Amino acid sequence: MSDTTRTAASGRAAAPARDSPGSEAVRRDAFFDNAKYLAIVLVVVAHAWEPLRGGSRAVTAAYMVVYAFHMPAFIIVSGYFSRGFDWSARRIERLVTGVAVPYVVFETAYTLFTRWTDQVPERPITLLNPLYLTWFLAALFIWRLTTPLWRLVRWPLPLTLAIGVPATISPDIGNDLALQRALQFLPFFVLGLCLRPEHFRLVRRRAVRILSVPVFVAALAVAYWAVPRTSGAWFFDRDTAGELGAPFWYGPVMTVILYGCSLLLVVCFLAWVPRRPMWFTVLGAGTLYAYLLHGFLAQGAKFWGWYDPVWIRQPLGEIVVTVVAAAVGALLCTPPVRRLFRFAVEPDTSWAFLRSTAVEPPRRTRPAPGPEGLDAVPGPRRSHPE
Repeated sequence: MSDTTRTAASGRAAAPARDSPGSEAVRRDAFFDNAKYLAIVLVVVAHAWEPLRGGSRAVTAAYMVVYAFHMPAFIIVSGYFSRGFDWSARRIERLVTGVAVPYVVFETAYTLFTRWTDQVPERPITLLNPLYLTWFLAALFIWRLTTPLWRLVRWPLPLTLAIGVPATISPDIGNDLALQRALQFLPFFVLGLCLRPEHFRLVRRRAVRILSVPVFVAALAVAYWAVPRTSGAWFFDRDTAGELGAPFWYGPVMTVILYGCSLLLVVCFLAWVPRRPMWFTVLGAGTLYAYLLHGFLAQGAKFWGWYDPVWIRQPLGEIVVTVVAAAVGALLCTPPVRRLFRFAVEPDTSWAFLRSTAVEPPRRTRPAPGPEGLDAVPGPRRSHPE
């Protein structure tokens, strides 16, 4: 979800792109930039649909389908680009400055903003209970910090399933650092760690693209049927079965089913991601900005009464909301927005670290294949090539 790491060679030839003004040109795989951009547009659109769900079964069905795969897709790609992460000083520094510091900044900013929009002046600023969108940064910090462990064990995926599935029946886990979500989404991250370029080439085959069309149609039909019969909160992975009003045994069963549905839809989504550079490919380098910034507009829209007009909740209004949300998602990925908010999303904290951590001597052993794993979240700029 960021723009600081070159991607692994995968599929067609990568398209060169500028990481930032003044930095070296790095070769990026257009497929992954396209996937990140399209996924963040779906995130923004889904949040724009949220106030419309109560009055539209069709919008609610589309909302459920998008929520079934958009964050799993992001998390799988984040895991894929975390394959090279280890506990070296340089990567720990980048993890702190690229994940922990933005988490503190945006957790504080969202708390202050929602005090005003929700009229809750007593809401405390706490870093233990992530508010709104910041849960992803807290979870990503945990996932990436444990990456060397998942690369060490013999059967990482079965192990994460053994952790994630029981989490749905453990209310004592609580919300500290979004641990409930971190554990339930963990299998997708570790799946990304296990993937290789050839796996992405498989999902981009013509046969997969053709089959994905009826799968998406079926998913929308099932979601439309399920709207009045079940809660879409199952896709949020933030509550236990008991908190959703279901018996405890229902949680693991639903979790396994939803894991399968989400993975199937992720495959269908990736099958239709363009492999060649498109007009929006360059915007894929700024998806973290769109993710962290669009929440202020989503929260403010309800406070400012943008959803109050009657026509907004009619079919034409729902289409307008969708188009505007997609345009906002694109705008927040553009270079001018990134330059304006770089101080918060990609802070330069080199002054806080010893100089010896910035550049380390070459390793004697061959590094793990793949990129450094910071494509999902950026780190500070450095003069040496990454």
